[in-house]
Amino acid sequence: MTLATVGEDGVWATAVFYASIDFKLYFLSAPHTRHAQNFQHQKLIAATIQEDDQDWTSIKGIQVEGVVKKLSGTKRLKIINHYKKKFPFLATPHTQLITALAKVNWYELSPKRLYFIDNSKGFGYRAEVSL
Repeated sequence: MTLATVGEDGVWATAVFYASIDFKLYFLSAPHTRHAQNFQHQKLIAATIQEDDQDWTSIKGIQVEGVVKKLSGTKRLKIINHYKKKFPFLATPHTQLITALAKVNWYELSPKRLYFIDNSKGFGYRAEVSL
């Protein structure tokens, strides 16, 4: 997933691993990263999810506009466990990864608007999904 944020230094985009439950998207980031710093400036962010594809007619994905928040408590633990199911290497991480994961924050992106992109229906076709 690629996040688009804005902060005091302007706009920024970054790719993150994510997991989803229903329409909510979950990811982790180190607090010192530019995009995580931007969350302090502006909670409204955008995101895209799509596979790389060389054939324009097979491009499919989503565009999201929503609000980001840092997770804590039982919700954070629930999402960590959900994330481990999607990314099994996190269940038995390497020592270096354990150290890095101890320093991250976990976030939830709650969509306010979501569009499904499907170029098989025409170049640039998109349809808003009811949330």
